[in-house]
Formats: sequence, structure tokens, C-alpha cells
Amino acid sequence: MPTAQETSSSTLLSRLHDAVNTGDAEIISKTIDEVVAPDVLFHAPVPTGARGAQALKQVWAVLLRAFPDLHVAIEDVIAKGDKVVFRNTVTGTHLGEYRDLPPTGKSVRYNEIFIFRFAGGRIAEIWGVVDVFSQMRQLGVIPGGSS
Repeated sequence: MPTAQETSSSTLLSRLHDAVNTGDAEIISKTIDEVVAPDVLFHAPVPTGARGAQALKQVWAVLLRAFPDLHVAIEDVIAKGDKVVFRNTVTGTHLGEYRDLPPTGKSVRYNEIFIFRFAGGRIAEIWGVVDVFSQMRQLGVIPGGSS
């Protein structure tokens, strides 16, 4: 039986997930402001050099410019104490510049796993592992075609 904290944390992440799948940068940014601590620790490579919630907003802005139809499907959710783990499948079409790569029009499908730690009713820390190798392979940057 999940604890109240685990249920509350999962609910906040569901709000963020729903916002992300709107594809609307303004809705995503507003939701980040509501559910993410301004000084969130983001333990994933962020090419923008930004920190905290601003880094998360910039990551989504970059992704939506590159993949305007980006969709994140939740495969698994595991909640324990102050942490929630999401395993996702991400799909999208490369229609904008991404990692210095001009639009290819190619579709991508890759996996990611994120761990979120909550404090004070907000996301306080994020660890992420994204299958960038598969993403780059599908975009033709790495030989081997789609995976």
C-alpha cells in the first residue's frame, strides 16, 4: 500500500507528464514552476549550462523545437519513500535542429529512466538516463540505422 507521500509525489509527476505531452512550452514551464523546486538538483548532462528549474525548462524547450510532436509514454512507475522512478518510451519526429544536427524528418523511439526525489511537496532532485545512443543512431548520426 503506497504511503501518502508516495501517492502525492506520483500525482505531481503525473501533472508534469501530462504537461509535457501537450507539446506546449508555456504549459510545461508553468507546470515546472508549480511542481519543481527552483533550486532542483538536476543530475543529467544539461548542454545549456543552466541550473535548477531553469535547466529543466531549457531542456524541454530544446526538445520541443527539435521534436514538436514529442510524446512520453510511461511504462513503469515505482514509488518508495521520497523517490519515484519513471521508465518511459519517448517518440517524436526530428523537425528542428538538435545537437547541431539539422532536421532529418526521421522518427525516433528511445527509452529513458528518471528518478525524482521529493522534498517539501516538490521535485528537489532528478537523476536521468536517456538512451541517446539509440536516438542518435535513428537520426543517422551513428551508423547502424534505426534500433
